[in-house]
Amino acid sequence: MNPTRFHWQGLEQVAAQVLSCAGARREDAQLVAQSLVHADLRGVESHGLSRLPIYVKRIEAGLIELSLRPALIVRQGATALIDGKNQFGAVVGVAALDEAKQLARQNGIGFVGVRHSNHFGSCSYYAEQAVAEGLILLVLSNAPASMAPTGGIEPFFGTNPIAVGIPAGEETPFLLDMATSVAARGKIALAAKQGTPIPGDWAIDADGLPTRDPTKALLGSLLPIGGAKGYGLAMFIDIFCGLLTGAAVGPGVKSLYDNWQHPQDIGHVFLCIDVQRFLPLETFRKSMDEYIRQIKSVPTASGVAEILIPGEIEQRTMTARKKDGIPLPQTVVEELTKLCSAYGTDLSQAVCTE
Repeated sequence: MNPTRFHWQGLEQVAAQVLSCAGARREDAQLVAQSLVHADLRGVESHGLSRLPIYVKRIEAGLIELSLRPALIVRQGATALIDGKNQFGAVVGVAALDEAKQLARQNGIGFVGVRHSNHFGSCSYYAEQAVAEGLILLVLSNAPASMAPTGGIEPFFGTNPIAVGIPAGEETPFLLDMATSVAARGKIALAAKQGTPIPGDWAIDADGLPTRDPTKALLGSLLPIGGAKGYGLAMFIDIFCGLLTGAAVGPGVKSLYDNWQHPQDIGHVFLCIDVQRFLPLETFRKSMDEYIRQIKSVPTASGVAEILIPGEIEQRTMTARKKDGIPLPQTVVEELTKLCSAYGTDLSQAVCTE
């Protein structure tokens, strides 16, 4: 059976309706819905609407604060610290992004730390917004423990993602968005939900042995990219996002799925740079275009059609899915249909009719 295809704007409306009915402010519900559909548009289904049911479940459990707003704790020079107040991660993330952009325009650079946040979706959601305004953005976040340090078999670090967005001109912007594990935990959770095996180099089981069983992988530990190098990156991000901001670190970051007693207390960092403090923006864009074209002109290996830059596949996927619809796996459709029904809305209104 082919996956049902949905119109992206329809999915945003449906998800926002569910979140609003669950108690979120309308503007917050729309923002969170947009962040989730953004991931599905880019083909990053692990961070898309498959996460909506767990978001709602945590609202129902009183583990996401819907009334308080993210608060600016301190702003000094080009730096700022934001307390997320346990709001939706995407709401906190956009508040931090806005602060980082403002500081960058004032000072050339803006460094914003965040504490007391939640899962904030795909890092590319924020990087894409900055790039659209001609700014460079580095986004970091720590995450619940799912990856062991090199040599260990018990999870300590999260997948601790890193993203960088850099504007270009006519070419596709550089948009690197990656976990520091070989695969994001969400991909393994999605594979477990669909009952499909995972590659053998993604994770180890509870005994430290490689496994292709996603269920055993979720009970074991993810593996870092590049061995000790990925472990080092994950540790660096945990220090920046947790120790530096006052958020939780390591196993202290609470699970989105398994902890029903405490808020997650995730930490983020947003580092924004105003390109025009170095070069006129148009000059930089033209230089980026030339640079990207030079890379893409490198002779290709046998069987390789073209060289792609980070973010190019996802951008093409987004363009296609905005035109042809977003395919959602049947398991996700069934879960969303049940959730929508419980909150008085209808997922079928977002189905593509052509």
